[in-house]
Amino acid sequence: MYLTDRSAPPADTGPGRRRGPRPRVAPVVLVLGTVSLITDVSSEMVTAVLPLYLVTTLGFSPLAFGTLDGVYNGVSALVQLTGGHLADRIRNHKLLAGLGYGLSALCKPLLLLAGSIGTLGTVLALERTGKGLRTAPRDAMISLSTPVAHQGRAFGVHRAMDTTGAMLGPLAAFLILSAAADGYDAVFGVSACVAVLGVLVLVLFVPGRGAGTGAGAEGATRGTSGAGEASGTSAAEGAGAAVGPNAPAVGATRPPVRVREALALLRLPRLRALAGCAALLGLTTVSDAFVYLLLQRRAGVGEEWFTLLPLGTAVVFLLLAVPMGALADRIGRHRVFLAGHLGLLTAYALLLWAPDTGLVVPLVLALHGAFYAATDGVLPAALAGIVPERLRASGLAIVGTSQALARFCCSLGFGAAWTAWGDGPALAGSAAGLLCCAAVTGLVLRPARRLR
Repeated sequence: MYLTDRSAPPADTGPGRRRGPRPRVAPVVLVLGTVSLITDVSSEMVTAVLPLYLVTTLGFSPLAFGTLDGVYNGVSALVQLTGGHLADRIRNHKLLAGLGYGLSALCKPLLLLAGSIGTLGTVLALERTGKGLRTAPRDAMISLSTPVAHQGRAFGVHRAMDTTGAMLGPLAAFLILSAAADGYDAVFGVSACVAVLGVLVLVLFVPGRGAGTGAGAEGATRGTSGAGEASGTSAAEGAGAAVGPNAPAVGATRPPVRVREALALLRLPRLRALAGCAALLGLTTVSDAFVYLLLQRRAGVGEEWFTLLPLGTAVVFLLLAVPMGALADRIGRHRVFLAGHLGLLTAYALLLWAPDTGLVVPLVLALHGAFYAATDGVLPAALAGIVPERLRASGLAIVGTSQALARFCCSLGFGAAWTAWGDGPALAGSAAGLLCCAAVTGLVLRPARRLR
């Protein structure tokens, strides 16, 4: 069973033949990266201050915060399925992505009015609904504009630009809190203005209907030819002609994608393996907010520096996103994906040990950033040789939802464990669970090396 296929070997590697130039990134990837950069400045300004704002200023318990954090991630997971299917059905990925970005921007100023757990939960749920609507269509536009063999690099470039915004957001929040009297309100207000700018860039500069669809078809055919057919052929035939990586690209006369066609993707063994592994590992992946709270408490980080902790993760993510994506294209995406989770396990061990040294903070943040560089773009890149073009957004949504729902459960469980037993036992349980899940995932993926 495959988590993903390795990219096809170069067409000619014989002596005397020069290797071709490094593949260029499609313009739509760069424009979408710019949109994500601006949007992430807005989102991470809020994310950087929200844990401390809720726990310290509003006095939320870890269980209450874990519930809100679960809502923050869980709602987007459920909506991803709707966004992915609608984007494939109406054949307009830009429209669905724009609606998602717009809804998130509208929710930012509402945080100024939210003071109770119910109100905050509602606002965060709406904001995450916007994220859920936009994620699969956006990633589908990236995937469809890039040949299969270079998916890792394309997603790495996008995630690097996205992470630049994630790096600038906490820095902006830190500066605003230092300069403004009503710091949290100022952060929420500026965040709303920046989010509107991101929507404008999307509307004005991202190509419209049909852009990028089929742009990677030739590369997709080449990329899957040497990837191994695995065991999904019979399932694809049973699900209909639409289910298969070499299915015809969407055309003007093709009927709208039906829900039954999207659900038939689950009959593909490789897609089920990918979704199952992502969900299994997500069940023990502690959310970013909890990681930063643990680091602040167990390593003695002052509250005035708390908003800069996400900046450390973002810097490492930015530096490693493209190299990790290119490495995944060469050696196999499942290997890089699993290695990223092992790095996260090392970060958990450092937090549990919490040695009396100033190095624990940069080490944990470096491992946290490396984890995202090895997983965030590699996971969607793995789908290019598995899911047909006309169902690409739906396939991305299925895998993304499985992972996000697992992380939603982890947030609720971790918050409850922290409240009942303390942060140390809760983290130890997560670390033990992650080790077991990583071992199981490695065993599931082992046959892939023999079948290639």
